[in-house]
Amino acid sequence: MQWDDVRFFLQLARQGSLSGTARAMGVEHSTVARRIGQLEASLDVRLFDRLSRGWQLTQEGQNLLPQALAVEAGVQALQRTAATQQAVSGQVRLSAPPQLLSEVLLPELAAFRQQFPEIDLVLLGERRNASLEQGEAELALRLGEPQTPDLIARPVAAVGYGLYGTVAWQEQAREQRVFVGFDDSMPGLWLKDWFDAHLAGRRQVLRSNDLATQLRAAREGWGIALLPHFLGRQAPELVCLEAEAPPARTLHLLMHPDVRKAQRVRVLADFLVALFQRLDLSQ
Repeated sequence: MQWDDVRFFLQLARQGSLSGTARAMGVEHSTVARRIGQLEASLDVRLFDRLSRGWQLTQEGQNLLPQALAVEAGVQALQRTAATQQAVSGQVRLSAPPQLLSEVLLPELAAFRQQFPEIDLVLLGERRNASLEQGEAELALRLGEPQTPDLIARPVAAVGYGLYGTVAWQEQAREQRVFVGFDDSMPGLWLKDWFDAHLAGRRQVLRSNDLATQLRAAREGWGIALLPHFLGRQAPELVCLEAEAPPARTLHLLMHPDVRKAQRVRVLADFLVALFQRLDLSQ
Protein backbone atom coordinates (compact mmCIF):
# COMPACT_ATOMS: atom_id res chain seq x y z
CA MET A 1 0.00 0.00 0.00
CA GLN A 2 1.30 3.44 -0.94
CA TRP A 3 0.46 6.77 0.74
CA ASP A 4 -0.29 8.32 -2.66
CA ASP A 5 -3.03 5.72 -3.20
CA VAL A 6 -4.56 6.71 0.15
CA ARG A 7 -4.50 10.34 -0.98
CA PHE A 8 -6.54 9.41 -4.06
CA PHE A 9 -8.95 7.41 -1.91
CA LEU A 10 -9.58 10.39 0.38
CA GLN A 11 -9.98 12.86 -2.47
CA LEU A 12 -12.44 10.60 -4.31
CA ALA A 13 -14.41 10.13 -1.08
CA ARG A 14 -14.61 13.94 -0.78
CA GLN A 15 -15.38 14.67 -4.43
CA GLY A 16 -17.63 11.72 -5.24
CA SER A 17 -16.62 11.66 -8.92
CA LEU A 18 -13.62 10.80 -11.08
CA SER A 19 -13.77 14.17 -12.85
CA GLY A 20 -13.77 16.18 -9.63
CA THR A 21 -10.95 14.11 -8.18
CA ALA A 22 -8.91 14.38 -11.37
CA ARG A 23 -9.22 18.17 -11.33
CA ALA A 24 -8.32 18.39 -7.65
CA MET A 25 -5.28 16.13 -8.07
CA GLY A 26 -4.18 17.52 -11.43
CA VAL A 27 -4.25 14.16 -13.21
CA GLU A 28 -6.30 12.26 -15.82
CA HIS A 29 -9.48 10.32 -14.95
CA SER A 30 -7.70 7.06 -15.80
CA THR A 31 -5.00 7.77 -13.21
CA VAL A 32 -7.62 8.16 -10.47
CA ALA A 33 -9.31 4.89 -11.44
CA ARG A 34 -5.96 3.10 -11.61
CA ARG A 35 -4.85 4.37 -8.19
CA ILE A 36 -8.11 3.30 -6.58
CA GLY A 37 -7.82 -0.10 -8.24
CA GLN A 38 -4.30 -0.49 -6.86
CA LEU A 39 -5.43 0.36 -3.34
CA GLU A 40 -8.40 -2.01 -3.51
CA ALA A 41 -6.10 -4.79 -4.74
CA SER A 42 -3.53 -4.18 -2.01
CA LEU A 43 -6.22 -4.17 0.70
CA ASP A 44 -8.32 -6.90 -0.96
CA VAL A 45 -11.39 -4.75 -0.30
CA ARG A 46 -13.82 -3.02 -2.67
CA LEU A 47 -13.83 0.62 -1.54
CA PHE A 48 -16.25 2.22 -4.03
CA ASP A 49 -19.36 1.27 -5.96
CA ARG A 50 -19.05 2.58 -9.53
CA LEU A 51 -22.47 4.16 -10.10
CA SER A 52 -23.71 6.18 -13.07
CA ARG A 53 -24.18 9.24 -10.85
CA GLY A 54 -20.71 8.95 -9.33
CA TRP A 55 -18.46 6.79 -7.18
CA GLN A 56 -19.95 5.97 -3.78
CA LEU A 57 -18.14 4.50 -0.79
CA THR A 58 -19.03 0.94 0.02
CA GLN A 59 -19.65 -0.02 3.64
CA GLU A 60 -16.07 -1.30 3.77
CA GLY A 61 -14.84 2.02 2.39
CA GLN A 62 -16.86 3.88 5.02
CA ASN A 63 -15.31 1.71 7.73
CA LEU A 64 -11.77 2.45 6.51
CA LEU A 65 -12.31 6.20 6.00
CA PRO A 66 -11.51 7.25 9.62
CA GLN A 67 -8.21 5.34 9.53
CA ALA A 68 -7.31 6.93 6.19
CA LEU A 69 -8.07 10.38 7.62
CA ALA A 70 -5.83 9.59 10.59
CA VAL A 71 -3.02 8.61 8.20
CA GLU A 72 -3.48 11.90 6.34
CA ALA A 73 -3.37 13.88 9.58
CA GLY A 74 -0.21 12.05 10.62
CA VAL A 75 1.56 12.77 7.33
CA GLN A 76 0.58 16.45 7.51
CA ALA A 77 1.83 16.67 11.10
CA LEU A 78 5.13 15.12 9.97
CA GLN A 79 5.44 17.71 7.19
CA ARG A 80 4.67 20.60 9.53
CA THR A 81 7.19 19.37 12.10
CA ALA A 82 9.84 19.01 9.41
CA ALA A 83 9.12 22.58 8.31
CA THR A 84 10.06 23.84 11.78
CA GLN A 85 13.59 22.55 11.25
CA GLN A 86 14.22 24.71 8.20
CA ALA A 87 16.36 27.86 8.20
CA VAL A 88 15.17 31.36 7.25
CA SER A 89 14.77 30.37 3.62
CA GLY A 90 12.31 28.52 1.48
CA GLN A 91 8.65 29.09 0.68
CA VAL A 92 5.90 30.62 2.83
CA ARG A 93 2.27 30.65 1.67
CA LEU A 94 0.00 33.44 2.90
CA SER A 95 -3.76 33.35 2.35
CA ALA A 96 -5.70 36.63 2.58
CA PRO A 97 -8.61 38.52 0.98
CA PRO A 98 -7.54 39.45 -2.58
CA GLN A 99 -7.85 43.25 -2.27
CA LEU A 100 -6.03 43.26 1.06
CA LEU A 101 -3.17 41.38 -0.60
CA SER A 102 -2.91 43.58 -3.68
CA GLU A 103 -3.67 47.00 -2.22
CA VAL A 104 -2.25 46.84 1.31
CA LEU A 105 0.24 44.00 1.65
CA LEU A 106 2.03 43.83 -1.69
CA PRO A 107 3.40 47.40 -1.58
CA GLU A 108 4.74 46.77 1.94
CA LEU A 109 6.25 43.35 1.26
CA ALA A 110 9.11 44.87 -0.73
CA ALA A 111 10.74 45.71 2.62
CA PHE A 112 10.29 42.09 3.76
CA ARG A 113 11.87 40.89 0.51
CA GLN A 114 14.93 43.07 1.11
CA GLN A 115 15.29 41.79 4.67
CA PHE A 116 14.77 38.10 3.84
CA PRO A 117 15.84 37.57 0.21
CA GLU A 118 15.97 33.76 0.59
CA ILE A 119 12.27 33.48 1.41
CA ASP A 120 9.91 32.95 -1.53
CA LEU A 121 6.33 34.11 -0.98
CA VAL A 122 3.16 32.55 -2.35
CA LEU A 123 0.22 34.94 -1.94
CA LEU A 124 -3.17 33.21 -2.09
CA GLY A 125 -5.91 35.75 -2.75
CA GLU A 126 -9.02 33.60 -2.56
CA ARG A 127 -12.61 34.08 -1.50
CA ARG A 128 -12.58 30.66 0.10
CA ASN A 129 -10.36 30.15 3.13
CA ALA A 130 -7.27 28.05 2.51
CA SER A 131 -7.08 25.21 5.03
CA LEU A 132 -4.11 25.58 7.34
CA GLU A 133 -4.99 22.25 8.93
CA GLN A 134 -4.54 20.49 5.57
CA GLY A 135 -1.33 22.37 4.77
CA GLU A 136 -2.72 24.61 2.00
CA ALA A 137 -0.97 27.65 3.58
CA GLU A 138 1.28 28.44 6.53
CA LEU A 139 -0.32 31.78 7.44
CA ALA A 140 -3.74 33.31 6.85
CA LEU A 141 -5.33 36.72 7.36
CA ARG A 142 -9.06 36.41 7.95
CA LEU A 143 -11.82 38.84 8.81
CA GLY A 144 -14.17 38.08 11.68
CA GLU A 145 -13.97 35.60 14.50
CA PRO A 146 -12.00 32.44 13.64
CA GLN A 147 -14.03 29.24 13.53
CA THR A 148 -11.02 26.93 13.85
CA PRO A 149 -10.09 26.43 17.53
CA ASP A 150 -7.05 24.29 16.70
CA LEU A 151 -5.26 27.25 15.09
CA ILE A 152 -3.37 30.08 16.76
CA ALA A 153 -5.28 33.31 16.07
CA ARG A 154 -4.00 36.79 16.84
CA PRO A 155 -6.05 39.97 16.23
CA VAL A 156 -3.88 42.38 14.25
CA ALA A 157 -6.16 45.14 12.92
CA ALA A 158 -9.66 46.59 12.75
CA VAL A 159 -10.94 47.02 9.18
CA GLY A 160 -13.51 49.79 8.74
CA TYR A 161 -16.10 50.22 5.97
CA GLY A 162 -18.04 53.05 4.38
CA LEU A 163 -20.45 53.84 1.55
CA TYR A 164 -18.40 55.39 -1.25
CA GLY A 165 -19.44 57.18 -4.43
CA THR A 166 -18.36 59.98 -6.73
CA VAL A 167 -18.85 63.63 -5.85
CA ALA A 168 -21.79 63.69 -8.28
CA TRP A 169 -23.73 61.44 -5.90
CA GLN A 170 -22.94 63.78 -3.03
CA GLU A 171 -24.95 66.43 -4.83
CA GLN A 172 -27.97 64.14 -5.26
CA ALA A 173 -30.80 63.99 -2.73
CA ARG A 174 -30.54 60.93 -0.51
CA GLU A 175 -33.68 59.32 -1.94
CA GLN A 176 -32.28 59.65 -5.48
CA ARG A 177 -29.03 57.84 -4.76
CA VAL A 178 -28.57 54.35 -6.17
CA PHE A 179 -26.20 51.61 -5.11
CA VAL A 180 -23.79 48.94 -6.27
CA GLY A 181 -24.73 45.88 -4.25
CA PHE A 182 -24.01 42.19 -3.77
CA ASP A 183 -25.47 39.33 -5.77
CA ASP A 184 -26.81 36.12 -4.21
CA SER A 185 -23.88 33.83 -5.05
CA MET A 186 -22.39 34.07 -1.54
CA PRO A 187 -25.22 33.51 0.98
CA GLY A 188 -24.33 34.45 4.53
CA LEU A 189 -21.78 37.09 3.48
CA TRP A 190 -21.91 39.52 6.39
CA LEU A 191 -21.44 42.62 4.19
CA LYS A 192 -24.42 41.61 2.05
CA ASP A 193 -26.49 40.90 5.16
CA TRP A 194 -25.71 44.38 6.51
CA PHE A 195 -26.38 45.98 3.12
CA ASP A 196 -29.75 44.25 2.73
CA ALA A 197 -30.82 45.10 6.30
CA HIS A 198 -29.80 48.78 6.34
CA LEU A 199 -30.48 49.74 2.74
CA ALA A 200 -33.66 47.75 2.16
CA GLY A 201 -35.77 49.31 -0.56
CA ARG A 202 -32.92 51.37 -2.01
CA ARG A 203 -32.31 50.76 -5.71
CA GLN A 204 -29.31 48.62 -6.67
CA VAL A 205 -28.42 49.32 -10.31
CA LEU A 206 -25.57 46.81 -10.30
CA ARG A 207 -24.83 43.71 -8.24
CA SER A 208 -21.61 41.71 -8.12
CA ASN A 209 -19.82 39.16 -5.94
CA ASP A 210 -16.44 40.74 -6.77
CA LEU A 211 -15.13 43.63 -4.66
CA ALA A 212 -12.80 44.85 -7.40
CA THR A 213 -15.78 45.11 -9.78
CA GLN A 214 -17.79 47.02 -7.18
CA LEU A 215 -14.89 49.43 -6.66
CA ARG A 216 -14.53 50.01 -10.39
CA ALA A 217 -18.26 50.58 -10.78
CA ALA A 218 -18.28 53.13 -7.94
CA ARG A 219 -15.32 54.97 -9.50
CA GLU A 220 -17.13 55.12 -12.85
CA GLY A 221 -20.25 56.59 -11.25
CA TRP A 222 -22.62 53.64 -11.42
CA GLY A 223 -23.69 54.15 -7.83
CA ILE A 224 -22.60 54.00 -4.21
CA ALA A 225 -20.68 50.92 -3.04
CA LEU A 226 -19.95 49.49 0.39
CA LEU A 227 -16.16 49.33 0.51
CA PRO A 228 -13.40 48.90 3.09
CA HIS A 229 -11.79 52.25 3.84
CA PHE A 230 -8.41 51.04 2.60
CA LEU A 231 -9.97 50.78 -0.89
CA GLY A 232 -12.34 53.72 -0.81
CA ARG A 233 -9.85 56.24 0.61
CA GLN A 234 -7.24 55.57 -2.05
CA ALA A 235 -9.60 56.24 -5.00
CA PRO A 236 -9.41 59.99 -5.79
CA GLU A 237 -12.83 59.96 -7.46
CA LEU A 238 -14.62 58.66 -4.36
CA VAL A 239 -15.89 60.25 -1.17
CA CYS A 240 -17.52 58.59 1.84
CA LEU A 241 -21.16 59.64 1.45
CA GLU A 242 -23.69 58.22 3.88
CA ALA A 243 -23.34 58.25 7.64
CA GLU A 244 -24.49 54.66 8.07
CA ALA A 245 -21.75 52.03 7.96
CA PRO A 246 -21.23 48.51 9.30
CA PRO A 247 -19.06 48.07 12.38
CA ALA A 248 -15.36 47.50 11.86
CA ARG A 249 -14.30 43.86 11.50
CA THR A 250 -11.32 42.38 13.31
CA LEU A 251 -8.57 41.01 11.09
CA HIS A 252 -6.87 37.93 12.56
CA LEU A 253 -3.53 36.37 11.71
CA LEU A 254 -3.81 32.57 11.86
CA MET A 255 -1.20 29.82 11.89
CA HIS A 256 -1.05 26.16 12.82
CA PRO A 257 0.74 25.43 16.13
CA ASP A 258 3.08 22.97 14.38
CA VAL A 259 4.61 25.64 12.11
CA ARG A 260 4.87 28.59 14.49
CA LYS A 261 8.51 27.75 15.35
CA ALA A 262 9.59 27.56 11.72
CA GLN A 263 11.82 30.60 11.28
CA ARG A 264 10.68 31.36 7.73
CA VAL A 265 7.04 31.43 8.95
CA ARG A 266 7.82 33.22 12.19
CA VAL A 267 9.63 36.14 10.52
CA LEU A 268 6.73 36.75 8.12
CA ALA A 269 4.21 36.56 10.98
CA ASP A 270 6.25 39.08 13.00
CA PHE A 271 6.52 41.36 9.96
CA LEU A 272 2.74 41.31 9.45
CA VAL A 273 2.02 42.03 13.12
CA ALA A 274 4.39 45.02 13.06
CA LEU A 275 2.93 46.22 9.76
CA PHE A 276 -0.65 46.30 11.01
CA GLN A 277 0.42 48.02 14.21
CA ARG A 278 1.71 50.82 11.99
CA LEU A 279 -1.22 50.96 9.54
CA ASP A 280 -4.69 52.16 10.45
CA LEU A 281 -7.34 50.32 8.42
CA SER A 282 -10.25 51.38 10.60
CA GLN A 283 -10.91 54.71 8.88
